[in-house]
Amino acid sequence: MALSDRTLTCADCGGEFIFTTGEQEFFNSRGFTNDPKRCQPCRSSRRAEMRSGSYDSGPREMHSVVCAQCGNEATVPFRPRGDRPVYCSDCFSQQKNTSF
Repeated sequence: MALSDRTLTCADCGGEFIFTTGEQEFFNSRGFTNDPKRCQPCRSSRRAEMRSGSYDSGPREMHSVVCAQCGNEATVPFRPRGDRPVYCSDCFSQQKNTSF
C-alpha cells in the first residue's frame, strides 16, 4: 500500500493538519493502527498539561483518624479500611525508619 500525505482534523482545536508519509511510516513501524487525533501544537500542549499535573481532580479528600501508636488525632488522604493500623505523620516516620 503506497502512503501519501493526508489532511486530518484536530479533535481539540478543530484545525486541519497534515499527517505526512514520514509520520505514517513511523506510526506503522511502532505498530500504531490509529491516526493521530491532535495536531502537533495541541499534542505538545496536552503533554505539558499532563506533566504539570493540571489534570488533578481537585483537592484531596482528607479523613480524620486516631493514631494507632500515640492516640493523637490526625488527618490522612485516604479512607481507612479498619483492617490495618493508621498512624499520624510522626509515628509513621518512626515506623518507616525502624522497619528497615
